[in-house]
Amino acid sequence: QVQLEESGGGLVQPGGSLRLSCVASGFTFRNYHMAWYRQAPGKECELVARILSPSGGTNYADSVKGRFTISRDNAENTVYLQMNNLKPTDAAVYYCNSEGIAVPCSWSQGTQVTVSS
Repeated sequence: QVQLEESGGGLVQPGGSLRLSCVASGFTFRNYHMAWYRQAPGKECELVARILSPSGGTNYADSVKGRFTISRDNAENTVYLQMNNLKPTDAAVYYCNSEGIAVPCSWSQGTQVTVSS
């Protein structure tokens, strides 16, 4: 069974940084594109960043380009999201996703990111 477990969220001031982690199990991690999505209250689930397999190529939402970095460790079945220069508009529940297997923003519990002074 596919399992995704996110961690690393929290409360941070504007301009601060957080590093999210997601440990995956139940599928052959290295064979799948992985992604981070987010969903704020009253808003739709949106793609934040994706990292491809096997190339490792990445793509980002325009709103996070230059601030967020997605990476993966296939040996540890883990995907990361380094978030720098956080803004209040980044506040949301962040979910990782195994593309083509799980449904974004609904498969796991996610991790809450709050950006406030």
